Amino acid sequence: MRLRHIELFQAILQTGSLTAAAELLHISQPAASKILKHAEQQLGFALFDRVRGKLQPTAEARVLQQQTERLAIDLQSLRRLADSLGRGEECALRLICTPALAQALLPQALRAWRERFPRTVCQLATQHTAEIVEALLLREADLGLTSQAVEHPGLRSQLLTEGRMRVIAPPGWWQPDELHRPLRLQALAGKALIGIDARDALGSLLRGHIEELDPPPRVVTWVQTYQLARQLVSSGQGVALVDPFTALAATGGEVQTRLLEPAISVPVYAVTRVHEQPLPAQAMLLEQLGAQAERLLQDGHN
Repeated sequence: MRLRHIELFQAILQTGSLTAAAELLHISQPAASKILKHAEQQLGFALFDRVRGKLQPTAEARVLQQQTERLAIDLQSLRRLADSLGRGEECALRLICTPALAQALLPQALRAWRERFPRTVCQLATQHTAEIVEALLLREADLGLTSQAVEHPGLRSQLLTEGRMRVIAPPGWWQPDELHRPLRLQALAGKALIGIDARDALGSLLRGHIEELDPPPRVVTWVQTYQLARQLVSSGQGVALVDPFTALAATGGEVQTRLLEPAISVPVYAVTRVHEQPLPAQAMLLEQLGAQAERLLQDGHN
C-alpha cells in the first residue's frame, strides 16, 4: 500500500463514505474512487463492501486497520515536525519520567524552561523505569527521567543530582525539635505504615528494609506511587518512606519530614539514547531539572 492508499483507507474508515473521505482529503470523488480501485488491485482483495449505502470494511481490511492507524499517526507526527521546522521552531521535546519526579520537579522546571523555548511543543508522559527504557528504545520518547540507573548498551544514564530517602508523617506527629534529627529505621517497628509497592529497584529495597524490622510495621495500605502515599499520610493514615523530592515538594504543612537513618541514596538520572547529542531544548530542560532538584534538597536542609 502506498501512503495515498493508506490516507484514503483511513478516511473511509472514519467517514464510512467515499464522497466524505474525498472531502476530508480535499480531492474529487472520482479521484478518490480511482485511488481505492488502484489500492485494491495492488492488494489483490477488496477493502470495502457497500452495505445500505455505506462502505463497510472487509475482514481483510480489519486486519490491516490497526497497522495503518499506526502509520497514519506517524505520518501526522511527521507533518507536524515538518511544519514546525518550516516555521523555524525546534523539534518537539518528548519527555517520559517516573510519576514522583514528574510531580515534584517538572512543574517549576518547565516554567523556567518555557521562558527560553516558548513555542517548542512539549510531550510529557509518566511511567515506571521499565516502561521508560522501552519507550526510549522504541523511539517513542527522547529523554527519560528516573531514580534508577539504567544499564543498556543502547542507552546512556547521566546523574543529575542525588538526595536521601525521607520519612513523612502527618502534621504534629513529631515535636518541632525532632524534625532536624534523622529518624532511625527501627523507630518504624510496629508503627502504622503506608507501603510503597513501586516496581523499581528503590521500591524493592524499601520493602526489604521494612520486612526486616522487628516487630514489622503494620502496613494496612499498599500504593504504587509516592504521591499517593504522601496524600494518605497527610490525611493521618500513617507514615511512609518516600523519595526526598516528593517529601520536600509538599507545601502548606501537609506533612512533616525527616531524613531516614541509615541513609538510603536516591539519585536522579537523565536517560537518553547513545550516540545522540541532546538538542538545545533538552539540554536546557536538564539544567532546569537539576537546578530545581538542588533547590528542593537545599531547602530541606534549612
